[in-house]
Amino acid sequence: MIETNTSETLPHKDDTSWRLKAIMGGSIGNLVEWYDWYAYSAFSLYFAGTFFPGSNPTVQLINTAGIFAVGFLMRPIGGYLFGKLADTKGRKEAMTLSVLLMSFGSLLIAFLPGYSTIGISAPILLLVARLLQGLSVGGEYGTSATYLSEVATKERRGFYSSFQYVTLIGGQLIALGLQLILQRIFLTEQQMHEWGWRIPFVIGAILSLIALYLRSNLHETEAFRNKSTSPAKKEGSIKELLKHPKALSVVVGLTLGGTLAFYTYTTYMQKFLVNTVGLTKGQSTTLTFCSLLIFALLQPVFGALSDKVGRRPLLIGFGVLGTLCTVPLLTTLSHTSTMWGAFGLLMGALLIVSGYTSINAVVKAELFPVEVRALGVGLPYSITVAIFGGTAEYLALWFKNAGHESYYYWYVTVCILISLIVYITMKDTKHTSLIEH
Repeated sequence: MIETNTSETLPHKDDTSWRLKAIMGGSIGNLVEWYDWYAYSAFSLYFAGTFFPGSNPTVQLINTAGIFAVGFLMRPIGGYLFGKLADTKGRKEAMTLSVLLMSFGSLLIAFLPGYSTIGISAPILLLVARLLQGLSVGGEYGTSATYLSEVATKERRGFYSSFQYVTLIGGQLIALGLQLILQRIFLTEQQMHEWGWRIPFVIGAILSLIALYLRSNLHETEAFRNKSTSPAKKEGSIKELLKHPKALSVVVGLTLGGTLAFYTYTTYMQKFLVNTVGLTKGQSTTLTFCSLLIFALLQPVFGALSDKVGRRPLLIGFGVLGTLCTVPLLTTLSHTSTMWGAFGLLMGALLIVSGYTSINAVVKAELFPVEVRALGVGLPYSITVAIFGGTAEYLALWFKNAGHESYYYWYVTVCILISLIVYITMKDTKHTSLIEH
């Protein structure tokens, strides 16, 4: 394991340059991790046939989406292992190890032979690689959310912590940007299907090593270093975590609808635009890239707004608009025939979702004391995302293949409504934050 230097001296708490460096270092590592994670989804349009033979493209996508969903099952395990590590050994060590594991998973996918070469072993090994990535990204969310929330000042915690989703979305943007470059400049459609899809995974492995270096030079957070001395068994333990049942239920409830909406309008949307709307793969990639770029820029704006008005009003805004608008938005989008029309509808949806994405990390971090904060953020979140976010693509494609695509729209609506009930009944963590304690 990488040793955490507990004798290092932190810069003064008012040193803005150190704080910005810490946030940048934590965020860049987060960006690389999520690039590796999303590269699978972005390029699955091209490698689905490599690992799953057959003539029905929807069935091939269902199979790749199934492995995408199974990868999410490892996220609760990652949330537990890395959350416990972060609460006992430090946030820095957990974040460094998670990015190293992601690099290995990406390399495995990059050089994996197809079904025509090694038969059934191909999809099995693809699953193994995805499980490793799921373990890594499951640990990444809780530890990076905790780190960014703890290094931020009280007055700007919503703003600074929003950069977790800036880089999370940024990872998907880099994956899509690379896809656009390969599609339009360097490779033909046939080359993309044959071997071009391997390029992003090689790049991801290299970027992970760069992030590994950056994270190894980060300072540990003051909150972790200064926490009260307690028996090691209490730090990052399930027993200690279960002493906060209300906070755990809030994390599950506020995540449920938000994560499903997020994965619907980001990860699944690229396939929806091709499979349902009827756009070409190139048009879908371009539209998704542009909408996500604006979406990423919205996160600090909403995060800063939460520092002024509180977290709860933004969450309630997402809950109300998400409940009322999901079915009309997706129904209208499915019948849209122009790129501009699709772009406008998608941006409307992402604007609504920003009320959740921009602040959900800091809200969770503010619910837990320092000794179980990373575990409290990461584990219940990862379980909820595995169940609802990880199955979003699979369920959407399954409903479409069954001839009842609109059922999925209502499913998303009901989940957001459940989260809305949580938002209405919870306290505003801006005013009750345990980070200050």
